[in-house]
Amino acid sequence: MHGYGPTPQQQTTSRPSPATLTTVRVILVTATVLSCGLLGWVAMLRLAIVTRRPRDWVLLVVVMVLNAALFAFIVSTPDDPDDMSDASVLLMLLWIVALLAGVITYYLYVEIRHYSSLRSLGSPPPYTAPAPPAPLPYQQHPAQQHHQQRQQQHQQPQPNPYTVQTPPPTPTPAPQRLDQVRAELDELSDYLRKENREGEGR
Repeated sequence: MHGYGPTPQQQTTSRPSPATLTTVRVILVTATVLSCGLLGWVAMLRLAIVTRRPRDWVLLVVVMVLNAALFAFIVSTPDDPDDMSDASVLLMLLWIVALLAGVITYYLYVEIRHYSSLRSLGSPPPYTAPAPPAPLPYQQHPAQQHHQQRQQQHQQPQPNPYTVQTPPPTPTPAPQRLDQVRAELDELSDYLRKENREGEGR
């Protein structure tokens, strides 16, 4: 099961790991050396299958012919090494050494170069899933909104209905204003008394 985006494509060809390649090379080289070159065709067969080049297939046939000729030469020699001539011994040794050196050197050089070129070309970039879409703005459920509103109401201070609100104090007139009014009243009363007296004298 995959995430967002298209399904990643499988690679059509799987490249062996470096450890696997090293193990295969060691096995083929060891088999070629222990068989005195008679199993050199196995390494050449793997090389032809890996590279798929006509030249490697031709060399595979050449190595198989040389291996068959070497095997026939060894079989034709006397069983007792002392009965062999020096020329025969030298020819057989040169044949084996040339076959070993040629097969092992060519096999390792071409195969290492082949996989190095594949590695330099680079494998397709690894699949990376696209980023998931941005989450939508958080929306609360109506019940949660109602609960949050009730909490906010509880947190706000509620007015106490039993508290008596005292009316604001009425401003008292300044003492100077009272003295002025009192003086005016005194003057007015004196004036009225004076008028009354003058009226009675007439």
